[in-house]
Amino acid sequence: MKKFLIPLGIILLIVAMYYGVLKFQDVFGEENSSATDQNSQQTTNQDPANQTDQEFFDSMLYSINEPASPWWVVNKTRPLPSGYIPNDLAVPDVKLRLGESQEQMQFSKQATADLKSMFEAAKLDNITLVFGSGYRSEALQRQFYNSYVAKDGQAAADTYSARPGTSEHQTGLSFDATNATQTCHLEICFYSQPEGAWLKENAHSYGFIIRYPDGKQAITGYQYEPWHMRWVGKELAAEMKKSGVSTLEEFFELPAAPDYL
Repeated sequence: MKKFLIPLGIILLIVAMYYGVLKFQDVFGEENSSATDQNSQQTTNQDPANQTDQEFFDSMLYSINEPASPWWVVNKTRPLPSGYIPNDLAVPDVKLRLGESQEQMQFSKQATADLKSMFEAAKLDNITLVFGSGYRSEALQRQFYNSYVAKDGQAAADTYSARPGTSEHQTGLSFDATNATQTCHLEICFYSQPEGAWLKENAHSYGFIIRYPDGKQAITGYQYEPWHMRWVGKELAAEMKKSGVSTLEEFFELPAAPDYL
């Protein structure tokens, strides 16, 4: 039987080709693995879940219907419970327009820390805010409202004063800001005062909004009141500022409240 001999050159060529294929697979595999890892990293970095964790706003965080909730919406068509009195009222440690014994100098404790921080921040900017009027009982609001009706008539009074039982002041979460000289006190021109301008630009950082903004009377039922501040908490105040939606009615998609039921 004749033996079949393979030339040495062919053997060397086969060996070289074999190692060449292995090398190609190693290189291609590393590149492919690198590309896969890179794509995986990009996918992780671009994962919407990772991005929205910090940006997501929970619109159900607080109730808009429950008394004492930071987001409680009170207006002409959403009255307070009859005879409602907040259970956490106290005189805040800020500059007051009236003496501490006056009912109007009280405010909800849950909002007081942000109120104080806002007053202190304004002072650092050489702005002296004054706490003009906070909580008002239903009885006190009735006195104010009746005096305005006697002076200007009910139709006019309804554009700038709440009827008893529908006032945000009764929640303890709102206050009227003013200045040391009471220039433009409870007047629209307050927006042009340094205190009014500062509040417009900075109040949201401390959880407050201008509750009755300019041009929104058809929504809120009240004329522009640049002095009337409502505490809603920093989350909502920041979200409203970011979105450009300036009224609680619009933000929570509630019916406009220009008239009483």
